[in-house]
Amino acid sequence: MKDKRILYVSSEVVPYLAENEVSLMSYDVPKMINDQGGQIRIFMPRYGNINERRHQLHEVIRLSGMNLVVNDLDMPLIIKVASIPKERIQVYFIDNDEYFKRKATFADEDGVMYPDNDERAIFFAKGVVETVKKLNWVPDIIHVHGWMAAMLPVYMKHFYKNEALFSETKIVTSVYGQSFDGTLDVEMINKVKLDGVPQEAVEMLSTPDYENIIKATVMHSDAVIVASPNVSSSLTKFIETSGKPFLPFVPKDAFAEAYSNFYREML
Repeated sequence: MKDKRILYVSSEVVPYLAENEVSLMSYDVPKMINDQGGQIRIFMPRYGNINERRHQLHEVIRLSGMNLVVNDLDMPLIIKVASIPKERIQVYFIDNDEYFKRKATFADEDGVMYPDNDERAIFFAKGVVETVKKLNWVPDIIHVHGWMAAMLPVYMKHFYKNEALFSETKIVTSVYGQSFDGTLDVEMINKVKLDGVPQEAVEMLSTPDYENIIKATVMHSDAVIVASPNVSSSLTKFIETSGKPFLPFVPKDAFAEAYSNFYREML
């Protein structure tokens, strides 16, 4: 994987958030490719519960300042960056006071999901792509982790389909068992359609629960990794019958070789 460019886009990454299956793999996989001589970048949201002082986040003025349109509203994009200690891995944080200032990730202190999580996911997807364009850094592979990052493949295949920068880029999505209860805002499909995404491409977002959001992501990815032993049988079957190349679940002690080989097959 030497000199291959891989962009990791994740809902959660350690050490910035607590350890779980998404945040751990979103650290372990980039580290593995970094150790193999690959060039990597990681993007994640800058949630309000990330300690900026402890992790030495700082704003990148030249990348910040543009407005992104979400649900017909202009939302300012702020980009912050930090380095994972000892690993020389740069992490870019997508920030916006309206969407990410609150002191939690996906839900309030009572466990109630934030009503604008759908818009946060759209903003995150657009923010990643716009920032990579400004960096003029062409990834060979974009690897998506976690449902907050799930709109990225949809937007890449529709909203950004004519971007020459990404004409050769392949999208790999890791699917996890870690989900959420209920649905996001039922207007989510209409907000996505405002960006020129055809209804038939995201019909399942009419009921934006966890499985339907991941199904939309799988449909718009070039390949899929089953990253957890706890993925539901219905979602596993959808992946297996999607026609997409997929890697079945591999235990953590064996993932490095399997993931590297899977990447190589995509290139």
